[in-house]
Amino acid sequence: MKIYPAIDLIDGKPVRLLQGDFAQQTNYPHDAVELACAYAEAGAHHLHVVDLDGSRTGKMAQARLIRRMAKESGLKLQVGGGIRSPADVEILLESGVDKVVIGSLAVRDHELASSMLELYGAEHVTIAIDVRISAGKREIATFGWQKGEGMEPVQLIEQYPRLRNVLCTDIGRDGSLQGPNLELYRELVEAHPELSFQASGGVGALQDVRDVCATGCQALIIGKALLEGRFSLKEALEAAGEC
Repeated sequence: MKIYPAIDLIDGKPVRLLQGDFAQQTNYPHDAVELACAYAEAGAHHLHVVDLDGSRTGKMAQARLIRRMAKESGLKLQVGGGIRSPADVEILLESGVDKVVIGSLAVRDHELASSMLELYGAEHVTIAIDVRISAGKREIATFGWQKGEGMEPVQLIEQYPRLRNVLCTDIGRDGSLQGPNLELYRELVEAHPELSFQASGGVGALQDVRDVCATGCQALIIGKALLEGRFSLKEALEAAGEC
């Protein structure tokens, strides 16, 4: 299982939000490029970057910084936030980004998202499924997790036969350190074993890494737990390697 350390950006600075709430923001005193390089030195091969300004406004805001992060760290970056057009995708891919993440676009414009999968290759496009769970009901949320779409995860997946990579976040777990939604990931993997699922949200202990691996997910995104020193990246990579 691959480990993606996560760096979320607002105004060029690493931050974490609790459950996607911009009013519950934690700032970290790291330089984004230096942090990316530190993860590379610790053994990472991949990095997940979110342009939160872009997520909220619908327009990418961190492209230059992301280019530097990719170039100076040498990591394979997966980038999301504010990607709304082929031009956005091309800017990122030409900047050295390995995968682009589309979420709101995949829900709102099936034709355009499908064309991106075909044009740039399914290996370079990840569809993000951000799930808000209330009273047992799962609903995809878009536009920085601010708008509910009345659609369940499997409904969206089945719209994209070319799909290969899926990033699924339980919004209620994100930033909580209370453990990931293992049931959700097991169900998705069982329903679509042909896809490569990335789990995100709630990781707070090394056992969470092992538990997610056991669900069959191919990748795990870890943000707050690493930034706050719950465990090291080296330990996470070793735990992922054990399974």
